[in-house]
Amino acid sequence: MSINSVQFQAGLSMAEFIARYGTEAKCYRALYQWRWPQGFRCPACTGRARSRFRRGTTVYYQCRACRHQTTLTAGTMFEGTKLPLRTWLLALHLLTATKTNLAALELMRHLGVNYKTAWRMKHKIMQAMAEREEPRRLNGFV
Repeated sequence: MSINSVQFQAGLSMAEFIARYGTEAKCYRALYQWRWPQGFRCPACTGRARSRFRRGTTVYYQCRACRHQTTLTAGTMFEGTKLPLRTWLLALHLLTATKTNLAALELMRHLGVNYKTAWRMKHKIMQAMAEREEPRRLNGFV
């Protein structure tokens, strides 16, 4: 039987995951880098200059050119969530690192959330993964 190279891809161990994303601040920095790799870009006018302010626990970025306000999680699957980013990133890691499907009940136990929350998180993540793969859908005679 031949070796499947996908099975032996370098993954992230739980210890490495905790070292990289163990705190909310580390998760926030990672999401900032993923969202804006070349620095902040206004979604309305693509301006670079921004002001940063906090309203409650939410950090807002305001474009200095057009005054558009946005948050780091706006337009993402994390938008409007009350859960910490650390919980979301752990759910992403658990769902993508397992070889077989991870049940919402097991996800609930790992994350320490209720079943309904775990189910919704899992389905939001699966939806995002499906949307990402949509352009690569096979067509024609297969």
